[in-house]
Amino acid sequence: MIKKKLHIISSLIILTTIACKENKQPAIVKEPPFELSDTMAKMITIDTASLCNIDNTLTLGGEVSFNENTVNKVFPRNSGQVIESKVSIGDKVTAGQILAVIKSADIAGNYADISSADADIKIAKKQLDKATSLYKSGLASESDLTEATQNYEKALAVKRKLEATLNINGGNHTNAAGTYVLTSPINGYIVEKKVNTGNYIRQDMNDNLFTISDLKEVWINANVFEADIPNVKEGYSVEVSTLAYPNKIFKGKIDKISEVLDPTNKTLRVRIKLPNNELLLKPEMFAKVVVNNKETTQVTCIPTSALITQNGKTFVVVYNNKSDMKIVEVTILKTVGNTTYLASGLAPKQQIITKNELLIFQKLLN
Repeated sequence: MIKKKLHIISSLIILTTIACKENKQPAIVKEPPFELSDTMAKMITIDTASLCNIDNTLTLGGEVSFNENTVNKVFPRNSGQVIESKVSIGDKVTAGQILAVIKSADIAGNYADISSADADIKIAKKQLDKATSLYKSGLASESDLTEATQNYEKALAVKRKLEATLNINGGNHTNAAGTYVLTSPINGYIVEKKVNTGNYIRQDMNDNLFTISDLKEVWINANVFEADIPNVKEGYSVEVSTLAYPNKIFKGKIDKISEVLDPTNKTLRVRIKLPNNELLLKPEMFAKVVVNNKETTQVTCIPTSALITQNGKTFVVVYNNKSDMKIVEVTILKTVGNTTYLASGLAPKQQIITKNELLIFQKLLN
């Protein structure tokens, strides 16, 4: 009986000791949820997800060309030999400036015809003077005077016609050297030249010798690969940059699209018309063309700066209020510049943190 009592007392002592030890362990205090302080609130930027059309861009290679609809092409007026070519490609010219001097047998023949016309005029003038004198003395009739007058006027008309023809052909009736000149019809720049000193010009040559453009408007010709043809249409806006001015963007629109692929490189040519008042764009310059195509499909879009990448996944921090923020995983559809289009994860009008979002992200993870 005594042993039984001692066993009970020992058990009570052990249980009391255990209970005392358990009471001495500190209580677990749960930390309050993270709340944005006033200081941190000043460090972040909040933006709103929105619904927008997908902005699809396509980068093309191209080159600068002169506008063929605003150029002047200078053709030879007669056959002959170029005895002097006075300009080169890229030269600035003014209206009336001599481009080339050409010696021509046809022009030499015109000079000979004018000399013959001068002789005919002298003969007709003498006959008119004689008829006038005889008429005044009563030895010639009025019809004789009228005929002499008409012959003189015809001789003058023949010479005027020959001189006009010579002037049209670039000759000068005061110079009987058998040459004529080609002059610039406008102020501009030589963008094409197909003749040099000593070249012969045949009668059957129908090609122009010079092309002159004021370069105030240029074309950008770009090539589109077959797979990208659905992504370009007339009227789409483009941004053009060049190696010479990498930080300068020239904005324009697609003006024309060819209907036929180039058989050599299997590309489709598109044309962009650009103003060039500062004359920065030169023919044959290489150009990078970025085509902007806003599709009709609408998705949720956010600033690219809001994205956080970790362990191969992408997240954003959704902001409801200072004490209600959460991390949300998103699926990216595509990113174009400063805008990212989402396939899932966010809905329009949700607020997100776009500056110092990584700091908040780390706080929410802890």
